[in-house]
Amino acid sequence: MESQAEDSVLEAGLYLVGTPIGNLGDITLRALEVLKRVNLILAEDTRQTRKLTSRFDMHVSLESCHRYQEASRVRDIVSRLREGQAIALVSDSGMPCISDPGSRLVAACREADVPVLVVPGPSAVTSAVALCGFGGRGFVFDGFLPVKQGQRLRRLEELSDFEQPVVLFEGPHRILATLEALDELLPERLIYIGRELTKKFEASHSGTASQLLERFRKQAPRGEFVLVLEPAAKGQDTGAARLRRPVATD
Repeated sequence: MESQAEDSVLEAGLYLVGTPIGNLGDITLRALEVLKRVNLILAEDTRQTRKLTSRFDMHVSLESCHRYQEASRVRDIVSRLREGQAIALVSDSGMPCISDPGSRLVAACREADVPVLVVPGPSAVTSAVALCGFGGRGFVFDGFLPVKQGQRLRRLEELSDFEQPVVLFEGPHRILATLEALDELLPERLIYIGRELTKKFEASHSGTASQLLERFRKQAPRGEFVLVLEPAAKGQDTGAARLRRPVATD
């Protein structure tokens, strides 16, 4: 889609706008243009989004639309869109509706025949797939694992047989528990971990779950994490054939 001229009228509809996952310099020119010209920006956390709008001198109204109130806001937002407003939806980082609020609103817009447009941007998912070295044949994205240990183990067991890389999100308070579960289920499988991607203290690590546990137990984990599980070897349960390959830990 071609960029619209600054003085043209922005088409009414819901704009799903990708925002930087860390480094604000990763914002796209089209995202800046759209965010500056919409009637309203719906933000997962207005405090977080205000950092972006302040940095790029945007003077647009901000309203919250997080997972705990999205359902109650849908009717009002769809009504505004049908009246001809252009409204942008952003998450705290990356693309909306990917482990973030927005899907319920998009579905309601589709049902009401309201235009939904996408303004692509940075993604922690595709960044991790590019960095892990396991890619090239597609991937499976599963977001955040269940909180309860038994459910977490069952879900990891279900994901362990995929012959494509599996991408997961994890926070600092649960990364050790997830690695412990992986060490129990897939002790020989390689794992890539990206921490704080594109931010000042960005780091990448790879190794088995036990190797990564040793690293993170020495230094308390901080920041947000993206994990990529090495694909299952065809015809094997644990990827044991890959043990002959050297394991690198950055």
